[in-house]
Amino acid sequence: MIHAVGDFAGTPTAGYASRSATRAFIRFAAAAALALLLPGIGFGQATGGSANAAAATNAPWRITTALPVPSWFYFGVAQRTRYEYLSDQFRIVSTGNADALALRTLVSTELRFSPLVLGAELEDSRMYLIDDDVPLDTTLVNQLELLQAYAGADLRELFVAGDSARVRAGRLTMDVGNRRLVARNAFRNTINSFTGVDSEWTGSTGDTIRLFATLPVQRRPTVRDALEGNDVKFDRESLDVVFWGGYYRSRPIGDGLLGELYVFGLHESDSPDLATANRELYTPGLRIYRVPAREELDVELETAVQLGSSRASIREDDVTDLDHRALFFHAALGYTFDTFWMPRLVLQYDYASGDSNPDDRDNGRFDTLFGARRFEFGPTGIYGAFARSNINSPGTRIEVKPHGTVNGFVGYRPVWLAAERDAWVTTGVRDPSGNSGSFLGNQIESAVSWQAIPGNVAFEIGVAHIWSGEFAIDAPNANGETDPTYFYVQFELKA
Repeated sequence: MIHAVGDFAGTPTAGYASRSATRAFIRFAAAAALALLLPGIGFGQATGGSANAAAATNAPWRITTALPVPSWFYFGVAQRTRYEYLSDQFRIVSTGNADALALRTLVSTELRFSPLVLGAELEDSRMYLIDDDVPLDTTLVNQLELLQAYAGADLRELFVAGDSARVRAGRLTMDVGNRRLVARNAFRNTINSFTGVDSEWTGSTGDTIRLFATLPVQRRPTVRDALEGNDVKFDRESLDVVFWGGYYRSRPIGDGLLGELYVFGLHESDSPDLATANRELYTPGLRIYRVPAREELDVELETAVQLGSSRASIREDDVTDLDHRALFFHAALGYTFDTFWMPRLVLQYDYASGDSNPDDRDNGRFDTLFGARRFEFGPTGIYGAFARSNINSPGTRIEVKPHGTVNGFVGYRPVWLAAERDAWVTTGVRDPSGNSGSFLGNQIESAVSWQAIPGNVAFEIGVAHIWSGEFAIDAPNANGETDPTYFYVQFELKA
């Protein structure tokens, strides 16, 4: 039984007429960036110009290598600016078209006194041009925040000859496995962080064991007016939310295959300052894969089950604990051709369970925890149409690399609900009767990225479109919009 989805608070009001000139300028700038990008791509050329070739062979420029600083001191800056446009918004509180300007700046430093390490990273993630009917939350905005602050050690030959160990304690970001359940977000404008201890040991033969115990950082502010005003309010942790995990990656187990085993635990409870769904979840899983290589089949299989209890919503009056039984499965088969542009063809399938009966005392909807999704389900940002929850979707994609500094892909997937009585979780659209079917639509997406100065300056453009299916059109609380299109162009600078 599960009735509620995410918070889609916000009442549509009149847009800001004064923004039209700004938006016109942004669209012009986006078009100009695209015009600059395409001539540099060099499609149809085996190699790029001399500037690109030189850039490809040189190490990226970094502030600490250009200045007379000690070898134990590292300092870095990364700034990304992305313009996004979405037509025919599909969430229950949104209609019409929307655009946004997303800015993310990261400033990091590290002091390396081998084997000891001290590090910190600041994040400033902001959104501009957002209309009142566009959902705005802390996945988009987190202003001037201490993303990481840690102490640690990098050790060698700790237990046996040739092994290595890494320990970090403090506020951290993490990527675990293929990032489906725990990730440092790349495309999303804000980044998950955790406060605790993260340790990893790697043996001389490649076996890796990783253990962590953390308190997930709660991003603030959460009130729309404060988010829209890009107000600064420092994030915090709570002892009422604990996240831990154990992870093992094997040495090659034959024919180039690698294996992973993991288990994650999430324990949370309501407090006066934090509303939760009282999730008590245990998520064990395994992954088997072969890394892509020329003229080789690559494969990936991952599955996880989710057991425990949860509540249907974070509402204060919701005190009913539900039995939580859910699962997800991912399969992919690819082949890389040893020819011009090195095309890689991939067939894939993703399933994450939904709640099949909203009237029982069970919750069957898979919870993706702190995972990323852009690499499988399309761009996030103000789009974010699909997630690893209540979804049943095959797909195919072709990836190309026409130049050492350019890569791109085209992907297609039809998408169904795994449980037709459960919600399209990213939108709030739902038919508890199940009479609206389960087909959400056909999504096609494409993106091209160009490392104009490898490691320093990058451009990327992308587009996604959904041909809406019966559920998106017929569900009782659907907003009437169909066939949305999303476009973005971004520029990133690292130094």
